[in-house]
Amino acid sequence: VLIPARRQPLKAAAEITAPAHRVAMTRLLVGSDPRLSVDPVETEREGLSFSIDTVRSYRSAHPAAELVLLMGEDTAATLHHWREPVALAQMARLVVLTRGIADDGAGALPQGVDVERVATRRIDISATEIRARVRAGLPLRGFVTDETAAYIAANGLYRTTNE
Repeated sequence: VLIPARRQPLKAAAEITAPAHRVAMTRLLVGSDPRLSVDPVETEREGLSFSIDTVRSYRSAHPAAELVLLMGEDTAATLHHWREPVALAQMARLVVLTRGIADDGAGALPQGVDVERVATRRIDISATEIRARVRAGLPLRGFVTDETAAYIAANGLYRTTNE
């Protein structure tokens, strides 16, 4: 389940794309893949999006389910700034997708928070780079799906800002 945030607390001052656009682009990414779905729960709540609130909601709705929160290494390094990271780790298995870097990053984790690290292929694509390519008029093939590129163009996204 992919859950776009309404407003990420650690980037609260940053200019972001409207939540409706981010949900739409996430749905285009998922397409008809039956293994994936999109839940706009965080974009439907007012204010900042805290993972602990979403995990509590999922835990309440699915008490017997194994909840797994996937994140990249860059996100895991910020866990000490998150709201209630220990409670989060108690309710969901935290899985960090690594890019083959030897450092396990254990020093960056809050006390009482354990993560499972899973090595993945290194793919050097970032949202910042995608937005910069749009502003520069460069093609997005290989960076996003064709449907997502068409959505970005049709909605005039990222031409001058992140919106």
